[in-house]
Amino acid sequence: MNTSDTYPLLTRRLRWLVIIAAVAYAPALAFYYVGEEAIFPISALEMWQNGDWVRQHMYGGNLQHNPFYTWLIIPFASLVGWPFMLPVARAITIGATLATAAILGWLALRLLRDRGLAWFAALVYLTMADVALYRGWLAYVDPLFAMFIFAAIAALWVACIEDRPALLAAAVLALTCAFMSKAFTAYVFYASAVFVLLFTSSGRRVLLGRFSIAMHLAALMAPLAWLHWVPANSGQGPRMFAEVVAKLMPESGAAYLRQLIGFPAESILRMLPALPLAMFYAWRRRIALTAEPLLAVALAMALLCYLPYWLAPISGIRYLLPIYPLFALVAAVVLWRSGEAVIGKVRRWLVGMLVFKVIVLAFLFPYYQHDYRGENYAQAAREIIALTAGHPLYVNDVSASGMSVAGYIDSSIYPAPSLKRAPAEWESGFVIAYEEDPRLGRTFKHYKLAANSLYLLCRGAACAVAR
Repeated sequence: MNTSDTYPLLTRRLRWLVIIAAVAYAPALAFYYVGEEAIFPISALEMWQNGDWVRQHMYGGNLQHNPFYTWLIIPFASLVGWPFMLPVARAITIGATLATAAILGWLALRLLRDRGLAWFAALVYLTMADVALYRGWLAYVDPLFAMFIFAAIAALWVACIEDRPALLAAAVLALTCAFMSKAFTAYVFYASAVFVLLFTSSGRRVLLGRFSIAMHLAALMAPLAWLHWVPANSGQGPRMFAEVVAKLMPESGAAYLRQLIGFPAESILRMLPALPLAMFYAWRRRIALTAEPLLAVALAMALLCYLPYWLAPISGIRYLLPIYPLFALVAAVVLWRSGEAVIGKVRRWLVGMLVFKVIVLAFLFPYYQHDYRGENYAQAAREIIALTAGHPLYVNDVSASGMSVAGYIDSSIYPAPSLKRAPAEWESGFVIAYEEDPRLGRTFKHYKLAANSLYLLCRGAACAVAR
């Protein structure tokens, strides 16, 4: 493959900036639980203890979610120790984020044959505010899901241009992994890319070929096999479908209007600084985004995937993570085509975001967790373990704070069994609950965890434990 290097000195600097952007995620490995992160480490531990690699467990129940993320957590947590299950989950997320940046760089290199632009595209993605400061390290499944979807789209696109069956097979494999990571929506993102590529001559030639049709029919068999031929997954398909349909029901007309107006603005803010800068220079320099075919294809893919989430009455920016790299590619190409002087200015903005990222991850967020929310989860877990020693302990709290406390307890008491929901009948012991409930037990201790409350309830002889 013949490649060029438009700005050799700039390319070397961009390479170092990408490395810095990657290393700057390191402090996040030591953060306490954030939001609902505990779902996946807890589920991985319960699956490991139950010897069940199909059902994603939580408090002894079946979440009916696809388990690929937990499949990755299990071997690494088993290797380094289950007390480190949260850092392991975060490391997998960071790895997926960096892999997405690498795939974006590879795609840019294959499409545009410019090494500097490839590094620039990767840097644009890693410095998007949402990716740099939050979504890129948070132990949710979304970054892994996004990586697989974008890998599928990137492989498909290059397969169409270069007529490479192996990349077509890789696209189908990545698509299947995306589905096994989260949901049916993987096929919506992928189908949008297929639809756009069918408007190109190379895309029609490859996608309508016999090998492509056979591979994509095989891809459609994966969810059917998982949902209908694996007995343990009975009922998962309707649950996943119902979850999607529920987002199509508006809460109110006013709420839907806020969604229509606020979603684009929030999207631009989440993709600071490169996307707004690209929009500005595209307007200022009258850059026709449809003038360059590859740029037009990337933009069409991104917007076609964007529309359903914008128009859906209930949505969230995190669902757009799979198309962040497409927007990053569009922004990178527009800025790169604007000339070396513009790239120099933009590079200073990206460096500024990296500096801000280091300040946030190394100083501000640890301070927030120490003084407001995060460290108190671990403290509550240690105290509950000490107070309930020798007595049965259950957990009914599915709030973010409750799951965080349960996650710390599970990792601390391992190899003892993870906490389970309180059974229908139990005589003595403790239960962690979100609110006071005399039917469940007597209030033994109340924990104020920032804006949330957590209650330790007791029954029977356990209530006589000295406080």
